[in-house]
Amino acid sequence: MDQTFVDLLAGNLAHAAAFDDRFDDLQAAQHPHTVTVCCSDSRVLQDHMWGNEAPGRIFTCGNIGNRVVQRTDEGDVVSGDVLYPLAHTGTETAVVVGHTGCGAVTATYDALTGDVNDLPGIEGCLDLLKPLLEPGVEALPDDLSRPEAINRLVEYNVDRQVDVLVGSDDVPPGVEVVGAVYDFQDVYGGDRGEVHVVNVDGERGVADLRATYPAIEDRIRRLWVY
Repeated sequence: MDQTFVDLLAGNLAHAAAFDDRFDDLQAAQHPHTVTVCCSDSRVLQDHMWGNEAPGRIFTCGNIGNRVVQRTDEGDVVSGDVLYPLAHTGTETAVVVGHTGCGAVTATYDALTGDVNDLPGIEGCLDLLKPLLEPGVEALPDDLSRPEAINRLVEYNVDRQVDVLVGSDDVPPGVEVVGAVYDFQDVYGGDRGEVHVVNVDGERGVADLRATYPAIEDRIRRLWVY
């Protein structure tokens, strides 16, 4: 067996020893206060980015492109993995977390601006992103470098995923939807690994968001106002 997995199992023993008594109140049910939808990426540490070590606190979902949409025979709907905690466990906050340098956004950008073919499973994921990102690609300023364009589309993708949740009748009333970007490239300033809020319930204006949420005004930043 590969030594890397052996090392992972050893790390799990340390985890189990530290967490053994943290599941006492969670044996029969869970009531997380937040569901996060993050991009599936080895550089995006879903619980650690929030400093979370409490089981039952955050319901974590991950997929390439931090998508909240899945395709069904009836059309595109809010993904069940996102909707489940909102509909069944009393979760009242949904956070869509994009990240700088996103590979899924990059692949979608390349597919929209060129001729890129990938494996069917990956193509299926990109096909869900393409209609959401295509207007953003067309609106990009002409003077951006490729990395700058990608990171602005990361924000744009977060905005569109937030829009889906805010506009869905399947999401219970009163759920707050936050859009954020996890920055490990020092694009936004501050320390690498910081989360920056770019959208709340569809509002993207930085000044308005800071006025409405003064407790986090220093965490509200955007690269692109469109």
